[in-house]
Amino acid sequence: MPKALSHFDSVTGRARMVDVGGKAVTERVARARGIVKISAELAAVLKAGTLEKGDAFTVAKTAGILAAKQTGTLIPMCHPLPLNVVELELTLDEQALTVQIEATAKTEARTGVEMEALTAVSVAALAFYDMCKAVDKGMVIDRVHLVEKTGGKSGTYRNPQPR
Repeated sequence: MPKALSHFDSVTGRARMVDVGGKAVTERVARARGIVKISAELAAVLKAGTLEKGDAFTVAKTAGILAAKQTGTLIPMCHPLPLNVVELELTLDEQALTVQIEATAKTEARTGVEMEALTAVSVAALAFYDMCKAVDKGMVIDRVHLVEKTGGKSGTYRNPQPR
């Protein structure tokens, strides 16, 4: 039998915020990843450090961190969480013509930080696009997904289809 969706009221079927008041406070960690597919021209510009707008990697990283801290405001049914840390890494792969973005979010709370990690990756990718669009408007943001999460009642989850 499929799991019930916790964000829907069982009587009316309307969306609702889940009451996490009875859950234990535990350390929770989530890691998410995504990629931006880029052109060879953009890869060369990034490698040379000659992007006209400046350091796309630092701007994207900063945007991702700021976004993770706003997840409870951006995603309607998310609880605002006290984040202990948000770490972001952006890595240029010149051969594959991609920039891999990985975010890790950590907290001690009653609910998980999956949405914070996913939001960090998503907004970092958008900020990266914004910084680089003058060189490559054809970039593709792709494969944003949860890699793993730990903590809470459900324990550890690792994505069975690594990407």
